[in-house]
Amino acid sequence: MDFGIRGKVALVCGASKGIAYAAAEELAREGCSLAICSRDAQAIATAALKLEAIGAPVLSIVADLSTAEGIETVVRETHSRYGHVDILIANTGGPPTGPVMEHDWATWTKASELLLRSAVELTRAFVPGMRERKWGRVISITSKAVKEPVPSLVLSNSLRAAVTGYLRTLANDVAADGVTVNTVLPGFTATERLEALAEATTQRTGATRDAVYAGWKTQTPAGRLGRAEELGATIAFLVSDRAGFITGQAILVDGGAVNTLL
Repeated sequence: MDFGIRGKVALVCGASKGIAYAAAEELAREGCSLAICSRDAQAIATAALKLEAIGAPVLSIVADLSTAEGIETVVRETHSRYGHVDILIANTGGPPTGPVMEHDWATWTKASELLLRSAVELTRAFVPGMRERKWGRVISITSKAVKEPVPSLVLSNSLRAAVTGYLRTLANDVAADGVTVNTVLPGFTATERLEALAEATTQRTGATRDAVYAGWKTQTPAGRLGRAEELGATIAFLVSDRAGFITGQAILVDGGAVNTLL
């Protein structure tokens, strides 16, 4: 299947590993030019080399998207290299885990800057150009927590829901200009982030790591964890020319874990 995005410019944030890297890999295979960013200089350089080996032009940027300076760096360097962005994959690392009452307001503010401000500022920077060109794709990688709160993830549960509300509103505003905006909601997916959640769960409950993972698999009708490449493939389709009538959606990729009709 030809996704019709050869030659498009894609900015994939937090792409040094995990789901975002898997998405970048899919887009490289589809012929996109890539800008990728992470605050981990060594990890993003390694990711860039692997993507270049596929044949994609790659700009790697070291930036912390929880800061205004980091966002400005990504916008400036991407515009300097490519002039515009056709596809924006908004993604960051997760905020701290912990019980509901554990986090002070400074922690809430920092988490908001990481998750919500980065999504707002990146779309403000790149979506106007998409509208002018009458084609664009925005994806935010969030979590199944948007549909079903996850214990110990109050910051993620709350702020990713805020991101979803913002992007759902944006989707309606830009749909007539050929720009689609969707969120992808991973379930229990084998990534480093899930390892951190497993550690937090063992500390909170006293369960062993193996028991925690077994519980997650039991909660998932598919009976296993998701794979990053499965999320990457979903994202690649959603940003394709073939998905131009899909917008404003929060799409679960969770093996059936969230038991809801909507």
